[in-house]
Amino acid sequence: MAEKLEFKKGDFVVYQAHGVGRVEGIDTFSVAGEDVTLYSITFEQDRMRLKVPVAKAKTSGLRRLSSRDRIREAITTLQGKSKIRRVMWSRRAQEYESKINSGDPVSIAEVVRDLHRGTDQPEQSYSERQIYQAALERLARELAAVEKIDQDKATQKLENVLLKEREKKAA
Repeated sequence: MAEKLEFKKGDFVVYQAHGVGRVEGIDTFSVAGEDVTLYSITFEQDRMRLKVPVAKAKTSGLRRLSSRDRIREAITTLQGKSKIRRVMWSRRAQEYESKINSGDPVSIAEVVRDLHRGTDQPEQSYSERQIYQAALERLARELAAVEKIDQDKATQKLENVLLKEREKKAA
C-alpha cells in the first residue's frame, strides 16, 4: 500500500462540498486488478456516505477540522461589518455558494455575516434565507466538532455573536 493514511477511523474531517463528516472506515477494494484504498466518510446531517480514494484525498479537498485559531478568526469575521456588493443577486448568490463550498470557515463566516438579518431589517428573500441557513449550518457543524459541543449549541453561539454585534452597532 503506497498511499499514506492521513486519517483514521473515528476522525472528524471536512469535505469542501459537504462540510463535516466522520471517517467510518478505511477499506481496500480491487478495481480492474488494482487495489484501491478508500476512506468511507459519513455525513450524518445529510444522511450520506462518501467514499474518497486515499490517494486523492488531498486533491479532492478532504482536510482535518480547522484549528481553534482558525475558528476564532471565523468568529472575528462574524463581528465585522457586512460587505454587500451592489451587484445582481444572482451574481452574489453564486459568490456566496462558492464561499460555502470552499470549506473555509472564514469564507463561510463572511456569508453568514453578510446575509444575517436583525429583527429591525427587511425580510430576506427565500434564496437569501436558504444560502444563509446553509452557511450557518456548515459553520456550526465545524464549530461543534472543534469545540466538542452539539450543533444546536454551536448555532446558538454563532447567532449570539451576530446579535451582540447588532446591539453594539445599534447603541
